[in-house]
Amino acid sequence: MGFLPGVGDWLPLVVSLDLLFSAARLGAGGWVLARMLGNIALDALVGTVPLAGDLFDLGWKANRRNLALLEELLDHPVDARRRSRLVVGAVLGGAVGVVAAGVWLGWQVLRWLLGMV
Repeated sequence: MGFLPGVGDWLPLVVSLDLLFSAARLGAGGWVLARMLGNIALDALVGTVPLAGDLFDLGWKANRRNLALLEELLDHPVDARRRSRLVVGAVLGGAVGVVAAGVWLGWQVLRWLLGMV
């Protein structure tokens, strides 16, 4: 499907969102849904990059990950929720750290540039 412009990127996203909505109908909590949405978002974002997206898709299968997560939720709901909370928390914490480091680095560069004037 990757050879069809537009269709190759959007059709798998529609299938992924259908799986997400199915999980919501089955009662998956917010942490599990956030983790599933993160898998979908990562797949969709990297998938839009020519060539790199195709290579990424060879190893990262958001729908398989989400289906396994949904099966884990049905078999072991407490464990699935706990792991999802940890994964989402770690990703959000990492994102905050990256933003904070970027702000700090930007501030240091600005101070250096202003010191040169």
